[in-house]
Amino acid sequence: MSNQNTKKAKMNLGSMLDYQENSVVSRALINKDVGTVTLFSFDKGEGLSEHTAPFDALVYVFDGEAEIFISSEKFVLKEGQMIILPANEPHALNAPEKFKMMLIMIKS
Repeated sequence: MSNQNTKKAKMNLGSMLDYQENSVVSRALINKDVGTVTLFSFDKGEGLSEHTAPFDALVYVFDGEAEIFISSEKFVLKEGQMIILPANEPHALNAPEKFKMMLIMIKS
């Protein structure tokens, strides 16, 4: 799907990227200087190690269940739930089962 067509299309988040065995898959939907919207799928047992970002980010889980750690505090998010990752706070993600999420980062 081209970027031009994406702007005018109705989309189903769940079908925009697939799970891949032993992998984390990402797909950028919007990548602008002021912010990004990226979809991710995590296979069971995969994750992202602890890191920080200079901007707030919103994580919305739209399939499965995710463990999200913010400053070492654990949050379990299920389908339909979201959380804000505060700027400059260490965070990490773990997949106790397969899950898909949308990450929205606002840079201004």
